[in-house]
Amino acid sequence: MRIESVRAIPGVSGFFFDDQRAIKAGATQRGFAYDGPPKTAGFERVREAGESLIVELQLADGTVVTGDCAAVQYSGAGGRDPLFRASEYRPVVEGTVADALRGRDATLFRDNAATLEAMDAQRSGGDRLHTAVRYGVSQALLNAAAKARGVTPTDVLAAAYDTEPATEPVPVFGQSGDERWTNAEKMLLKGVPVLPHGLFNSVEKVGREGETLREYLSGLSELADTLGSEGYDPRFHVDVYGILGEVFGPPYDRPEVTDYFESLRAAAAPYPLQVEGPMDAGSREAQIERMAELRGALDSAGVDVDIVADEWCNTFDDVRAFVDEGAADVVQIKTPDLGGIQRSAEAVLYCDGTDTRAYLGGTCNETVTSARACAHVALATDAAQVLAKPGMGFDEGFMVVTNEMRRATRVTATTGGGAVAGEPSSEARPTGGGDDD
Repeated sequence: MRIESVRAIPGVSGFFFDDQRAIKAGATQRGFAYDGPPKTAGFERVREAGESLIVELQLADGTVVTGDCAAVQYSGAGGRDPLFRASEYRPVVEGTVADALRGRDATLFRDNAATLEAMDAQRSGGDRLHTAVRYGVSQALLNAAAKARGVTPTDVLAAAYDTEPATEPVPVFGQSGDERWTNAEKMLLKGVPVLPHGLFNSVEKVGREGETLREYLSGLSELADTLGSEGYDPRFHVDVYGILGEVFGPPYDRPEVTDYFESLRAAAAPYPLQVEGPMDAGSREAQIERMAELRGALDSAGVDVDIVADEWCNTFDDVRAFVDEGAADVVQIKTPDLGGIQRSAEAVLYCDGTDTRAYLGGTCNETVTSARACAHVALATDAAQVLAKPGMGFDEGFMVVTNEMRRATRVTATTGGGAVAGEPSSEARPTGGGDDD
């Protein structure tokens, strides 16, 4: 089954682009928008409407499959690609990308995805393919392979990477946005496995001495006891966007810091706790050093709180570096930042055999199409958890990701799934802790 044509249509995403640098610098939120000038290149205001670029591949039998180019909410921050403008990249997708894919065998997902990555590698500087472009086109390629073979995208990925996919949905991580109480209640009532994210992206929200975060976790624990059903045992996961680094500052192996994390653990008890992005050290090397410093200190002090890498952990190489240096208990694999969706699968698999778990994340600023594709990556690689997305309303994203995984596992259980013909699956899987090639 050949790819006959490639089209691109500007669309909207599930949330907004936010200038993280301006927000951290004190931009004032009034209503939903922010006052103050932007500080990150490409932004015209601190909060801008999110964009996507819908990619359509038409196959030889007339079937049309899609993927959505989307970029993270905090574009341009922490080493990520700049703000994504759909109108800027539409001619690229319909031109250079289309020329490279037209006529190719749609069943060969890994080969086609590798072609896209190679095309990017051959470009230089500002001419590189934005990660959002590779993300969206690769989703369409995955869906094309599944359609052409008559299997699920989970089956395509499992065959390509020689994995045993999960037979039950992967634990879903709900994100609350600023409605951290109302949405947490919703999550508890729905039995969400991992919650609530919390959006603690300013000193005001965390507290000048971290007290507001601690109080929130204590209240959340009480809510879980009250609203959770019998046998419900969620994991708490809060994202602090580097703000604890502003509250405490380095070094992070001193008792003041470990005692604070112990107070967070006690507040969350009896539920396990993981804290995402405790600091933002300004570069990948510095971030790894500081994260490893904190992780080692917590371990030595017997503080049972897991730390999650986010800032400066964007690409596959970044994930590998954090894992190899033991800098995190969990790495967020921020799917739009890795480019091709196959790179997210490879990043999850790289964590196998290490003491670092893989959280297949992404952003609220994605689309239903990209969220559904990521659900299949999570199943094929059996990730530790997967983000509910898109949007910040919680319910919608949780529905999209959960239902897609339930459908896929049901289909696989009914049909037997397994390897599919048409693409070699004998290439070595990415494994953790190895040397660079």
